[in-house]
Amino acid sequence: MGGHIGVTKTITWLSENLTWPGLRADVANFVANCIECQFTKYETKHIVGLLCPLPVPFRPWEDLSLDFVIGLPFFQGKIVLLVVVDRFSKGIHFGIIPQAHTAHMVPLLFIDIVVKLHGIPRSLVSVHDPLFISGF
Repeated sequence: MGGHIGVTKTITWLSENLTWPGLRADVANFVANCIECQFTKYETKHIVGLLCPLPVPFRPWEDLSLDFVIGLPFFQGKIVLLVVVDRFSKGIHFGIIPQAHTAHMVPLLFIDIVVKLHGIPRSLVSVHDPLFISGF
């Protein structure tokens, strides 16, 4: 009847006078399903904004996308697949690296499977992997 002020404080307040098995789970469920909170609380995440489409590529092997495929069976002691896709022609190059790869191993593999055949690309698109953010 008196409302709530979050899971921890509500449990503390109730524990002063009452207790029952499953008190914590009941309070957490009550707070998660509180209609008033769902109407009055605001989103704490930053607003993402509008998506920007990628520019249309004009030549093959100038605009590439990179991605990792993990969880494959071991092959020659390596388990991670680097997939490089040309956004213009949809051509693909694959490279394999060990599970414990470093930021130094990925560019060397990229040079070995793409740059030596097609030259340095104009742009690379990838997921926000810490490996690429660290200075690929």
